[in-house]
Amino acid sequence: MSERDSDFMNVAPGEPHDSILSETVAYVVGLALALILTGVSFWVASTSALWGPGVAVGLVVLAIAQMGVHLVFFLHITSGPDNTNNVLALAFGVLIVFLVMIGTIWIMAHLAANMGPTPEMTNLMAQRG
Repeated sequence: MSERDSDFMNVAPGEPHDSILSETVAYVVGLALALILTGVSFWVASTSALWGPGVAVGLVVLAIAQMGVHLVFFLHITSGPDNTNNVLALAFGVLIVFLVMIGTIWIMAHLAANMGPTPEMTNLMAQRG
């Protein structure tokens, strides 16, 4: 192998590439991984090969892997010192999404608990009926 070939293969995913060929190969590898993970997710959801409660866990693991592939291969999020702002922006976005999700679940749970008929209303309806 020549020096140029070893440099071509020595670039981490998410890092800037020197040539269009190495960048294209990185995108194709990312696409292949994303397609494989998507296919496996559909297989996990539609088969009975996995234990019933384990399907949800399997899908969560595959979804996290899919997010990792997208972050590294397509959004070029790395742990390098020049990527600190991107990582902080991503962390802030994840925080906001979790706050919105937890707040929504909390509100819906309290609405479900507080919107039912009170015992007095139930007794009144039973007496009239």
